[in-house]
Amino acid sequence: MTFPLTSPAFGHNQRIPVKHTGEGADTSPPLEWGDPPAGAAAFALVCDDPDAPAGTWDHWLIWNIPAAARRLPEGVSKTDGPPEVAGAIQGNNSWPKIGYYGPMPPRGHGTHHYNFTLYALSRPLDLPAGSDKKALLAAMKGAVVGKATLTGTYSR
Repeated sequence: MTFPLTSPAFGHNQRIPVKHTGEGADTSPPLEWGDPPAGAAAFALVCDDPDAPAGTWDHWLIWNIPAAARRLPEGVSKTDGPPEVAGAIQGNNSWPKIGYYGPMPPRGHGTHHYNFTLYALSRPLDLPAGSDKKALLAAMKGAVVGKATLTGTYSR
């Protein structure tokens, strides 16, 4: 089941502002979502770029976002357990580094699409900070009760 995911910083399929990219301050964008499907006990978010030259590039992994949450603030700290989101844990992106690292596609490579996918989960995940997307997806297996996607674009 799907539910809405939006950002006050950019619309679906719209350009991500420079401040949320590697060319700017590299701060995570604010995200907001509607009520998830019944049975949601936590959320996990993955931001990735399927247009990267070497294959999908992961920009942000954060899980165990509380079920009562309906937003992620702008500028979530690049720490294992960001203080802005009580109880949440962050994983390693493709660099590999903890936290959000924004768009920085190769110059002249065209428009890249950045998918922010929020998963509603039936249970919190028992997964340590610094885990990668493969481990996150494995831990989520059988626990996804809904998902929402917001896509932003960026080119250099």
